Amino acid sequence: MPKSLKQHSGNQNSKVQDPETGLQVGSKVYCLWARDNEYHQCEIVEIKLDVSPVQFYVHYIDFDRRLDEWVTAERFNLDEDDENIKRDSEDENKVERKLTRNMKRHYNEIHNISNDHDLDNDPVQAALEKEHEEFTKVKNIQRIQFGKYEIETWYFSPYPEEYSHIDKLYICEFSLKYMKNRRTYERHRDKCTTKHPPGDEIYRNGSLSFFEVDGEKQKIYCQNLCLLAKLFLDHKTLYFDVEPFLFYILCECDEEGCHMVGYFSKEKQSAEGNNLACILTLPPHQKKGYGKLLIGFSYELSKIEGKEGTPERPLSDLGKISYRSYWKHVLLDILQNPANKALSVKDIGKMTAIKYEDITATLQYLGLLKYWKGQHIIAANPKVIEEHLEKRKKKDEVTIDPSKIHWAPYPISNN
Repeated sequence: MPKSLKQHSGNQNSKVQDPETGLQVGSKVYCLWARDNEYHQCEIVEIKLDVSPVQFYVHYIDFDRRLDEWVTAERFNLDEDDENIKRDSEDENKVERKLTRNMKRHYNEIHNISNDHDLDNDPVQAALEKEHEEFTKVKNIQRIQFGKYEIETWYFSPYPEEYSHIDKLYICEFSLKYMKNRRTYERHRDKCTTKHPPGDEIYRNGSLSFFEVDGEKQKIYCQNLCLLAKLFLDHKTLYFDVEPFLFYILCECDEEGCHMVGYFSKEKQSAEGNNLACILTLPPHQKKGYGKLLIGFSYELSKIEGKEGTPERPLSDLGKISYRSYWKHVLLDILQNPANKALSVKDIGKMTAIKYEDITATLQYLGLLKYWKGQHIIAANPKVIEEHLEKRKKKDEVTIDPSKIHWAPYPISNN
């Protein structure tokens, strides 16, 4: 085993080791990445010794866990010297420390939190995160068949053991029933009479539709939806306790039925004022504007409720991008209108149902907010707004038509 791999193993106590290469769980090595045909440093997370050739589950350092994969030793470059591995590890630690400090400082500035307030000083949350990461570190299902799409999965999902650790899982796109083999799937598909999500259709505009599904009334469907979503969401922890939630399924409709493209969930009663708990656009339908559409729909429901809302944290990496984009889009559209130049942050909150803190954070990010004499002042410089709007890509965007929503808020319990 090369000296460098021994010295820089991340888990010295691990007993799992490949006798041929000397590699063990925790070892850091360079691996040829098929996505760009270049070598990247990775860490070995798990090793399968009972297959031939031996397989290694690797995490590419500095990349999202969704890109973790099983590889064989022929993909490794075992000739990197000790100094290269050591230098890369030191640089990685320096960048991580610098990014953490800067991101934390930026968050504190946006939310007016004093620098002595430690956002990460929560031992319970840290322990839960560590346990979650350890439990879900290896992807258990590699691909799914969902309708006409074969989709490569991103993360672990706690499907029953008999359905786990298989290369491909078959899922009915209408009922969300999951199966291990193609023949069973094809028989189910021929007999399945379901052509849309259960529950009420509360929106239809052209080929797009929203269905509201109650987690208490459609428990199995909603649990299956959560298991499906976990394949593409790293930090999702809701799998089986679905009764307190409503699920809003976005579909593309044609003569064959209403095909799910994404969804968001929402607590029936949220003490924190969250109007969205979890959001996902399935990979084949990403970059079509559906993320913004889902977010926009959640805010339209908040307007009907007469409340300002915010998404539940933490957001996924893609969720953060979608929300930042949506908030920018909405606020710039309002501020570019000269008639709105006298609006306050509270006025904008009432118009959009976006929570005060999310508005101020976005305006500050855009450089359109000043804090003066104890209050936030919108510095809506027309030139700055125009520059931001010019950066936005010119394309047809899918939007919600509020007049086509047929929905009433969930009744509030007095208990």
